[in-house]
Parts: sequence; structure tokens; C-alpha cells
Amino acid sequence: MLHSPAEPNPALDDLAHRHARPLHWLATATAMAAVIAVAGFLQPATGAAGTPTATAAQPAANGPQATAPDPAGVTYPLDCKGAPQAVTATADGDLDGDGRPETVAAVRCEAGSGTPPHAIYVLTQDRAEGSRPRVVATLLDTPQRQSVTELTVRDHVVTASLLGYSTPQIPRCCPDKKQLSKWRWSDAKFRQELTDSPVTRV
Repeated sequence: MLHSPAEPNPALDDLAHRHARPLHWLATATAMAAVIAVAGFLQPATGAAGTPTATAAQPAANGPQATAPDPAGVTYPLDCKGAPQAVTATADGDLDGDGRPETVAAVRCEAGSGTPPHAIYVLTQDRAEGSRPRVVATLLDTPQRQSVTELTVRDHVVTASLLGYSTPQIPRCCPDKKQLSKWRWSDAKFRQELTDSPVTRV
């Protein structure tokens, strides 16, 4: 997550909702319903996670900052060993049901060859004038060695088509597995939901 140099907490800020809290990261790799990242989403007092709560008056109250954060110009927490970062896919939508959209970005290192793995990040932006988009959650990290081919946000759910490898011996240029993965904001954290269909060979 990014802040200007003057800001005191450049890495673990909360989402820009009613109260500020420290952002706590949690990353696990369970098989069917993995908690991928914990971010400081704060649900509206009248709504539940994943349930739309925006009203006709809410966009006016949020003002122009209700637009989705722009992923361009963000420095992502991705170590590219000096190579540039590349945003290859984005999608936006309201992930926590507060009426304000977030942006989801698939990012990888710009390597000269092979298939660099992707990371998937969630961005938000403070309502204050002049604020910048910042990373608040990591849905997919590069050690999982997967590449994103499609990315969408619909009905508060992030969906990605992922390419991977069946064994460590498969060349990095040629992923041989394809999987559909979804992430949903539930119980104050993102949970990964894998489709019931088996992983297919590319």
C-alpha cells in the first residue's frame, strides 16, 4: 500500500471508511476455502458483508471519490529485482457492500522471457481530496506460481482464470493447468472459493 512520504504508515493503512484501523495481513493456502488476505474493510452499520447497501443518496454523500481507484502509477508490493512492474488486467466493483467501488489489479514483473507469475491486489482510495490509490489486500501472491488470463468483479465477487503447473518439472514458459478461482469478502476477510469442476490441462 502506498502513501506519500509524509504519511506515517505506508504499509498497513485501513480502507477509507468511517474509522481507521491497522491493516492485518493473513495468508494461507488451504484447498477449497482459503483465507487469502485480511484487510480493514468496515461494513456499514446497516449492512452485512457482501450485501449491497448503497442508497440513492449515497453517491452524492461520497462525492467524486466514489469512482474506482486508478491502478496506474501505483507501486505494488511485488519484488521484480529491478525489472518494471506490469498491470495486465483490472476490474472494479463494490466488494464489501458499502456503495464505494474498489479496484482489483493483476500485476506481474515485466520479464524478457518465460511466464512471470501474477499477484492480484485490491486497491482503495481515501475520500480526501488529493489522496492516492493504495493496496489493501493481496488475493494471489507470486509464490503460488500462477498466471491470470481473465479477471472480473461481479456481485461483490472477484473471479480469475488462473494458469499453473502440475509439477515443478514443467517449464516456466508452458503452464499446463487451468483453474477458475473466486474471492469473496466474508466475515471480515477475503476467502478463496474454487469451482467444483476439476482442474483441466491446457
